[in-house]
Amino acid sequence: MSAIVRALLNATNFRNPFLRTLIPAIGLAYGLQAATAIPSILGQTERFYDLSGSLTYISCTALSLYLPTLRARYAASSAATMPAWPSLLQSLTSKGGVSAWNWRQVVLSAAVTIWAARLGTFLFSRITSENGQDSRFDKIRVSPPKFAVAFFAQATWVTLCLMPVLAINSIPATTLAALPFFTVTDAIGIWLYIGGLGFEALADRQKTQWMKEKKEKKHSEEFLTRGLWSKSRHPNYFGESTLWTGIATTAAGVMLTSIGQSGMGFSGSGLARLGALAMAAVSPAFVTFLLLKVSGVPLSEQKYDKRYGDRQDYQEWKKNTPMFIPKLK
Repeated sequence: MSAIVRALLNATNFRNPFLRTLIPAIGLAYGLQAATAIPSILGQTERFYDLSGSLTYISCTALSLYLPTLRARYAASSAATMPAWPSLLQSLTSKGGVSAWNWRQVVLSAAVTIWAARLGTFLFSRITSENGQDSRFDKIRVSPPKFAVAFFAQATWVTLCLMPVLAINSIPATTLAALPFFTVTDAIGIWLYIGGLGFEALADRQKTQWMKEKKEKKHSEEFLTRGLWSKSRHPNYFGESTLWTGIATTAAGVMLTSIGQSGMGFSGSGLARLGALAMAAVSPAFVTFLLLKVSGVPLSEQKYDKRYGDRQDYQEWKKNTPMFIPKLK
């Protein structure tokens, strides 16, 4: 094991298990974003902004999952035998133990990875097809300080959204083994995640197909009002908020238990449980806030209002289609 890794493990070997996972993950998030920001600012390009965000999600999630085993191997570096790396496949059906993660740790980590990989490749493909430019950055890319803030904000976004996953992965698998194998919050959380991810992916696919058909002159529509876009003006954003709510729900079901509290190094008091609930809830709350108040819905609505605000068909679509939560009929 390299001297640098040893030094980092020693520097982050806090008494609290949660901090032992949280601090390195935060450091990695800001480090990766800084590494992407420098060439992006110099080249005045946002081509790799969204892709770097997805890679940061995946990297920080993987670090949080493997870090406890890495610390155990470091602690046993002078011993005759080293602790084995847990098996991902075996852990999918495991309550947790010495050589296996609890299945929730693997499933939640996989959930983030699947979401990040899908969204990252989708956004990178889209920006590549648009000559590497995103209208969100028209006033930002030419200003190094503003562009740097965008990367700093993305690292913060990753940190807050990953909070419940980092918390679950910080708990020793041997501790999680004392939990029931499957609970109501597990079922609700997984259902919300699958539904939200499917909703987001389908909405993105429908819009991509619509744009493709428009370029091929198969229709002359100026804005999409079919499919899921007839149920919500921003179905992709609704799906993203929902899937993060699912991840937080499954995580909270563990974090609020006595076992979860003990595993994170919390006292188990009412205040500690409230803090754990807040750490789980901050993920979907922050995502939804960004989508509804900052960079999602407001920018899209302003752009389309400016283009089509004087059109009757556009006003009818806005009037009859909910902004966020889809209508049932």
